[in-house]
Amino acid sequence: MMTIALSRQALMMALGSAALAAAAAGPAAAQSLSDLPQELQALYTDGIPVGPSAYDDFKMPSKPWKWCHSESYMGNPWRVNMANELKRLVEGAKTAGLVSEFEMSDSNGDVTQQIAQIRAFMDKGCSVITMIAGSSTALNDVIEASYKAGIPVVTTASAVTSPYALNIQHNHNVWGYNMGKGVAAYLNGPGNVLMVEGIPGSPIVAQENSGGERAFKEHPDITIVGMVSGNWTANVTKSVVLQTLATNPAQIDAVWTTGSETRVVAEAFEEAGRPVPLVTGSMSGDALGYWKEHKDTFKFYGGAILPTVAAQNTYRAATRLLEGQQPLVNTIIVPVPEIKQEDLDKWAAPCMTVESGSIFPVPPSDPISEQMLDGYFRKGAGSPGYDFASTPNPCG
Repeated sequence: MMTIALSRQALMMALGSAALAAAAAGPAAAQSLSDLPQELQALYTDGIPVGPSAYDDFKMPSKPWKWCHSESYMGNPWRVNMANELKRLVEGAKTAGLVSEFEMSDSNGDVTQQIAQIRAFMDKGCSVITMIAGSSTALNDVIEASYKAGIPVVTTASAVTSPYALNIQHNHNVWGYNMGKGVAAYLNGPGNVLMVEGIPGSPIVAQENSGGERAFKEHPDITIVGMVSGNWTANVTKSVVLQTLATNPAQIDAVWTTGSETRVVAEAFEEAGRPVPLVTGSMSGDALGYWKEHKDTFKFYGGAILPTVAAQNTYRAATRLLEGQQPLVNTIIVPVPEIKQEDLDKWAAPCMTVESGSIFPVPPSDPISEQMLDGYFRKGAGSPGYDFASTPNPCG
């Protein structure tokens, strides 16, 4: 009998997306994780989909690379900051001769449009496509098409289920769960909680909501008074919170949210003449400015899911991929720094005021070191052109 050995790339094309996704959910996922260092394995909890990487034997495009970035929604400061930092990093790579040009598209929440824009990138001969996906599943066919055309795909802040992408994300289920546990620890008993989600239908929103709901189920004495959608956008968040307060006279003891709109949530309570509750979320410059002016009343628990860090991780993963470092898994998890009330002074910068909605803090240290990131790759050898110390000062 003749035995034919297929490369992983050929095997994936033969099996198809559905078969490989199913395989990755079982023994393949366990095997993939077992290849990682213990400190990285510990980040994969609560059913994070993970499987083998598609890029072991993938023929990477030659330098200089044409870098294309697909955005699904540029309607808030977080996304704008992320895109600007990614562009800064890629421009540095251009200067170093690694990249020939950078192009970006924005589908403004329209998944069909994002698919069309990605196909246009393929027609233009992009060397790599990075993206924030508007859906965890709807882009799978075009991602597979890109892969088969020899164009690697890297997603950030919004993982897809396609085995042909390399996802870079936080464990958003755990993030949502931790926000819920932070609320429970603060209440230490019965209390009323308002949940404010991000963009409905976003892959990470589903994970965050699931984590938060799981945490609150563990504390049946906590009552969820409602769930509203703030779209991760300040004016929308403030509006829906004010509407809730106008129609719900019951006391609200905490607001569970995972976005960067904590300041406007606090302001909504203040404007409604209601006591400002504990607000969870991701730290931002305007929230730190609000805290400076309201140190006696602003109560915060959360972390830092930051646009500059997301861009840096996207750049690092994509350049390593293009250099042929071979990721061990198809989903890279990056830890989220925890921020407690007593930590706020370490994150605040002089320029941060309540008007600083487009300013985000810089972490005191890189949330994932180069050495730690090396552990995700079979041939980990650092990220070309990357230096965390060069992160722009948020105060400019």
